[in-house]
Amino acid sequence: MRRSILVVALVMLGVIQAVPYGGNHTNPPVRVELPWDSERTRRLAGRLCFDCHSKVTVWPWFSQVAPISWLIQRDVEHGRRVVNFSEWDRRQNEAPESATALRSGEMPPGRYAWLRPGVRLSATEREDGRGTTARDRMRRKGARQTRAGHG
Repeated sequence: MRRSILVVALVMLGVIQAVPYGGNHTNPPVRVELPWDSERTRRLAGRLCFDCHSKVTVWPWFSQVAPISWLIQRDVEHGRRVVNFSEWDRRQNEAPESATALRSGEMPPGRYAWLRPGVRLSATEREDGRGTTARDRMRRKGARQTRAGHG
């Protein structure tokens, strides 16, 4: 009986590999990247956010295996729509909420953190980032450029 269940499960796993969703991974060209306040901030965002929220996604081997590939593809498509660090020339309405979710530990999702160790903020990184979001830094930088241009 157990052997029959195992055989059926393996056959089903093989069959679902033929489903055309989740295996065609692309990284479209980067349009405009956020002007980072430091290379350290960019590296941190790259480690924690870029796989779902940019066009420089690193597709691990298991992103080719259904049904995990379906979940990863869906998460990347959704993440790129919500906040995309590779399309900073378009409105990023949820950027402030994303920074809050990152600091609170809601992002990246637990299932992603389980698959990719090292994608959680350390206590030091969380404290360093408190009160500063990408949009805050953009506003400050824009204000400095505006004052410099009118002075």
